Amino acid sequence: MSDPAKTRRHAERVRELVASLVREIKDPRLGMVTITDARITGDLREATVYYTVLGDATEQAGTQAALESAKGMLRTRVGHALGLRHSPSLAFVLDNVLDHAKEIDDLLAEARHRDEEVQRLASGKQYAGDPDPYKSDEDDEDEGTDAERVGAAEDLG
Repeated sequence: MSDPAKTRRHAERVRELVASLVREIKDPRLGMVTITDARITGDLREATVYYTVLGDATEQAGTQAALESAKGMLRTRVGHALGLRHSPSLAFVLDNVLDHAKEIDDLLAEARHRDEEVQRLASGKQYAGDPDPYKSDEDDEDEGTDAERVGAAEDLG
C-alpha cells in the first residue's frame, strides 16, 4: 500500500496530465471535454478519470468513444510522466456535474418553498399559554432584590 498523501498527489498529477493530453487528441468525435477529477488506487495500478462534456447525449457518447480510443496513448504518456514502474490503467467516467447542480438547485427551491409555507401558516398565530411559562409573579415576590439576597447569603456564611 502506498502513502495516502502520495496517492492524492499522483491522482492530482494524473488529472493534470490527462487534461493537458486531451488537447492533443485529433479525434473529431471529441467534444468540449473538461477533466474534473481523478482517483487512483493505493497500489497506483488503476486510475479513474472523471470528465464532463458540454453538449447533448450524442456528443457525450462521441467523447466517450474518442477517450476509449485514445486510452492507450494516454496511459503510456501518463505512465512515463509519473515515472512509475507500471503505467496505471485508465478508466473514464462521465461526471454529470450539470445534472447534480440541477438536482441541488431543485432541492434548495423545494426547501425554500416549504419554509415560505411554514411562515405563511405561522403568520398571525400566537403561542398557546404565557409567553414565558417558566416565570411567575409569585417568584418575583419571593426572591427580593439583589442586595437582599447578598445580605441573606452573608448571614448564612
